[in-house]
Amino acid sequence: MSNIIAIFKKQMKDTIKNKTIFIQFIMFPILALIMNNAVKIDGMPENFFVNLFATMYIGMAPLTSITAIIAEEKEKNTLRVLLMSNVKPREYLLGIGIYVWTMCMLGAALLCISANYELKLSLSFMVVMAIGILASLLIGAAIGTWSKTQMAATSITVPIMMVLSFLPMLSIFNTTIAKIAKYIYSQQIHLILNQIGSLKIELHSICIIVINMGVAAVLFRIAYKKCGLA
Repeated sequence: MSNIIAIFKKQMKDTIKNKTIFIQFIMFPILALIMNNAVKIDGMPENFFVNLFATMYIGMAPLTSITAIIAEEKEKNTLRVLLMSNVKPREYLLGIGIYVWTMCMLGAALLCISANYELKLSLSFMVVMAIGILASLLIGAAIGTWSKTQMAATSITVPIMMVLSFLPMLSIFNTTIAKIAKYIYSQQIHLILNQIGSLKIELHSICIIVINMGVAAVLFRIAYKKCGLA
């Protein structure tokens, strides 16, 4: 536990220095706050921009952040130093994962504040966001563990991030894309957020999210076993 806490504190200091990763945590919450208050169109669903940017946030921030952190430390041999200092790979991953999840949940809290939900809906919103962020973390950790360099990690992360972030938005305007996107957890998260006021969650949405998370967990396990973090 002491090693995990140390990794958490180390990453907090590193984020202050690394503005690129820091921006990932606050960009979409700020955009949602601005757009939700500045743009009012007749017939537009309530909190349209909050839900849209929340989905994009899930598909982008946790995925790119944890991938970039792991890949950078592998490439710069910082990770090797940590492992030689009796920090176990699983302790490192837990420390990084808890840190990125916590930072992303703070961003989710800003999104929730932008929506001005009452307490019960706020809790529901945060639970849905927590699940989506966890799914993206598993995918990002798998990519970061598998990649040997930041360049390699980026080449894999960008197309996956584009799919997870933008398919839900595109599915609003294209029924064909919607038929494809419905099998992706970020799309199901988006649909659940749109129905957060009625608190109606379809069973198939839960099944798709669980299956997506299961696949992400398996991919991470394969990457961890094959490549480790050395």
